[in-house]
Amino acid sequence: MRLLSYAFKLKQLMVELQINTTQNVNINFIAASVGERILAFIIDWIIKIAYIVVTYQIVFNLLEIEALVEDMDHWSQIAIYVSFYLPVVFYSLLFETLLDGQTIGKRIMKIKVVKIDGYQAALADYLVRWFFRIVDLNMMSGIVALIAIVTSKKSQRLGDMTAGTSVITLKNNVNISHTILEELDDDYIPTYPSVINLSDNDARIIKETYIRAKASRDYETLVKLRKKIVEVIELKNYNESDMQFIDVILKDYNYYTQGM
Repeated sequence: MRLLSYAFKLKQLMVELQINTTQNVNINFIAASVGERILAFIIDWIIKIAYIVVTYQIVFNLLEIEALVEDMDHWSQIAIYVSFYLPVVFYSLLFETLLDGQTIGKRIMKIKVVKIDGYQAALADYLVRWFFRIVDLNMMSGIVALIAIVTSKKSQRLGDMTAGTSVITLKNNVNISHTILEELDDDYIPTYPSVINLSDNDARIIKETYIRAKASRDYETLVKLRKKIVEVIELKNYNESDMQFIDVILKDYNYYTQGM
């Protein structure tokens, strides 16, 4: 309990993860806290236990398959039981792959697995994380994962370190300002057609960086962001200030991509 208390105290301080995108634009994310990850883990375990109970009651009791299984040889019995409980074994791998880095528990807690190099996590990354659960979470009741997360600069368990991933927290209040979407007037006229060189992920990162820098009056970051955008979309002339320019870029991107 003392170790757990110490871990929570350490992780009360927000850990920022700097991710460099494919366009060399840096963005900072807040790592999910130990508490958020533990609660997500507990929620997932409740779901697994519920599945086991329901499966056993329906398949083995209601359908009376258990009597048939008892008449089988030992290895056949093992095969039958394993086949029904495979979803529990592959639970995290399945959902993180299908839900873009989230299990049901992570989605409820609004946390997500991401690559720390800016690329989208792939099946191979989720597979590595799943395999290392044997060490991280199943040995010593999760103490290995807890120690790794607390001592890691990027809040990573061993599976994250190996896969090059981490778990970040998502914003609680999701509205249009937290997405790449922008409100456009019906008569909006775009300024920079070359914004189509950006991807959706680039636009999201630009907007998140822009909102954060604007709120903290971090003009140095705004200048760097503007320079990087100019470089990526190969723009030669513009007349707006840094904030006006970035705002126009986001609106133009929405204008050209909303119909795609």
